[in-house]
Amino acid sequence: MTAEPGTLYLVSTPIGNLEDMTFRAVSVLKSVSLIAAEDTRNSGILLSHYQIATAVISLHDHNERNRTASVLTRLQAGDSVALISDAGTPLISDPGYFLVREAIRNSIRVEAIPGASALLTALVSSGLACDQFYFVGFLPQKKGRRSRLQSLSTIQGTLVFYESPFRIHSLIEDCLEIYGNRQAVLTRELTKKFETIYRGDLQSLKTSLSGQSLKGEMVLLVEGLTRHLRQDDDHDQPDPLYSVPRP
Repeated sequence: MTAEPGTLYLVSTPIGNLEDMTFRAVSVLKSVSLIAAEDTRNSGILLSHYQIATAVISLHDHNERNRTASVLTRLQAGDSVALISDAGTPLISDPGYFLVREAIRNSIRVEAIPGASALLTALVSSGLACDQFYFVGFLPQKKGRRSRLQSLSTIQGTLVFYESPFRIHSLIEDCLEIYGNRQAVLTRELTKKFETIYRGDLQSLKTSLSGQSLKGEMVLLVEGLTRHLRQDDDHDQPDPLYSVPRP
């Protein structure tokens, strides 16, 4: 008799604060037969904190296609598997798309366990419009970077970028040059001890952050074209830059 296929769970994990883990996420990670983690060392801290002893394998950008076949075999044999990334929601600028696509093609149930996301955390705390937004994620490091930015210049929703601290200054400068002096927000180390949110416009961000050696996870949000051009809205006028550190 053929076993019923297991379920592939996409489990969101904290983006910095371990207390942001949900009860359901802990329950699922304890109940599945296998956890596929982007980095087993990073995930080990989380799993140890919540006393989760489930077997763990790595599944990252460099091995996802090769690893998918063995994970599908486990699922088809009746084992349930949880996919987690280093932080936040799997597949959002993280591995997992190929695995999920192949699971669906093979009629395996896929279930998302919602939780923390740097994208939504930054967006709702930014003060920029949330009714429409465009998630850009990470830009190409070199080739095609500026052309990609230019292709987004007519997007009406808030633009959301992920960027490393090593390239955040150049990203702000490029956005200012290509988009003009739009309202912008830079979040750093969300949910962590040194969480800081910088609000203002692109010019004030560039000026005030110049020379600073920024560290940590960065999310840059830039207002969309429509709101930038709506000069009759007082809320759209540039505000002085101010930062809000975590208490």
